[in-house]
Amino acid sequence: MTRIGRLFETLARDRRKGLIAYLTVGDPSPDRTPSLVEAMVRGGADLIELGVPFSDPIADGPVIQAAGERALKAGTTLRRVLEVAAEIRAKSEVPLLLFTYLNPVVRYGLEQLARDAAAAGIDGCLLTDASVEEAGDYVAAMHRHGLDTVFLAAPTSTERRLKLVAQYSTGFVYLVSRTGVTGERESLSAAVTPLIEAVRAVTNLPLAVGFGISKPEHVAELGRQVEAVVVGSAIVRLIERNAENASLEIQLESFIRELKRGFGVRA
Repeated sequence: MTRIGRLFETLARDRRKGLIAYLTVGDPSPDRTPSLVEAMVRGGADLIELGVPFSDPIADGPVIQAAGERALKAGTTLRRVLEVAAEIRAKSEVPLLLFTYLNPVVRYGLEQLARDAAAAGIDGCLLTDASVEEAGDYVAAMHRHGLDTVFLAAPTSTERRLKLVAQYSTGFVYLVSRTGVTGERESLSAAVTPLIEAVRAVTNLPLAVGFGISKPEHVAELGRQVEAVVVGSAIVRLIERNAENASLEIQLESFIRELKRGFGVRA
């Protein structure tokens, strides 16, 4: 079992909910990413999604797209992301999920990535644009090296696709709260609850909801329905606005604590 699996076992045992925090590796620089992750963990983040910057991120909204561009200009590659993951792992046992697109993985080499990711201390991978209908080789390679494979389920997913997502996912299933790209929203989509119910019907895996989650109120509402909540764009925007500020880590830790209070946790 990976750290991801153990995390959700612990959350269930302790009757707690998990906060999953996303950031783009390399923004504002690869060297600073480990300290940003440390700050989020201190604030109470339970699992970290390490976003791999990509030149054509079709699922990402403007905030994360801009972060990817900055990270690429800073020289961040998939190989560098794995090096950063190893730096994080040397100091922390926080679960790490590699969040990337298919193209960088194909260029790197599927088997090679699975091997190197495991060696770097990564616990699982999520390919945002991978077709679950054609995921057999990818899943096999990841599982050979002890990595979880997390797939996306969306409000537009058919029953057949949801069953495939359930079949190929390990660790947890990532539910996309709304159609469209990532980004902060004022309110949650009405499509979330029906999606949660549909996925519950086909899997016993823990569920995490992301896309548009940016406030403690969102965390509180979703925490009553799923095992974990994912926050990305709000974190990336905070990093963007304070990249030159020496207190960025302090601000990031404080923001994660504020989000965690949505679960009724006093971090």
